Amino acid sequence: MLGIIAAAAAMFAATNIDDIVVLTVLFLASSKGRPRPWEIVGGQYLGFITLVGVSVLAALGLTLVPDEWVGWLGLLPLGIGVFGLIRFLRRRGEEEEEGAISAVGLLSVAGITIANGADNIAIYTPIFRTMAPQDTVVTIIVFLILVAVWCALGRVVGTHPKVIETLEKIEHWLVPAVFIGLGLFILISSGVLTRMFSA
Repeated sequence: MLGIIAAAAAMFAATNIDDIVVLTVLFLASSKGRPRPWEIVGGQYLGFITLVGVSVLAALGLTLVPDEWVGWLGLLPLGIGVFGLIRFLRRRGEEEEEGAISAVGLLSVAGITIANGADNIAIYTPIFRTMAPQDTVVTIIVFLILVAVWCALGRVVGTHPKVIETLEKIEHWLVPAVFIGLGLFILISSGVLTRMFSA
C-alpha cells in the first residue's frame, strides 16, 4: 500500500509540476477579483477529474478523443492569454482594478487544466491498464489529495504579499504571457501546428 501511495505521489508530481506555475498565475490574478479562489480550486478539480476519467476509460479500451484532436485544447489558454493582453493594451493608462484575465471562471480554469494536462492521459492510461482495481482507486485518491496540496501551494505563492508586490508592475503582461506560452507549447508539442501546415 505504501509503495502504491509513494508511486502515485511521484507520478502526480512529475506530470503536474507545470501546474504550480499556472495555479500561481491564477491566484495572482485572483488578487484583483477574478477568477475567485473557489473557481480556481473547483476548476482544477473538475479538469483533473476529467483527465483521470478519460485515462481510466482509455485503460478499459475506450477512446473518447482521438489523439490528434487533443492538441487543439491549446487554443483555450492561448485565447485567454490573447484576450487578456488585448484587454490590457486597450485599457492601458486607465485606472483598472480588475486583473488581466478577469473573464476566467470555473469552466475556463477546468479547460486550462485539461489542456495543460492532456498529455497526462498518455502516461496514466497504460499505468491504469496494468494496475489492479484497488490500486487504481488508491492512486486516484492520492491524486485528488495532491490536487488540494497543489492548489494550496499555488495560493501561498500567488497571494504572498512580496510576490504580489514584486509582480504587480508586470502582472498585466505576465499573466497573459504565461497563458499564451502555455497554449503555444501545447499546440506545438502535440504536433497540431505541424500537421496543419503540412496538410
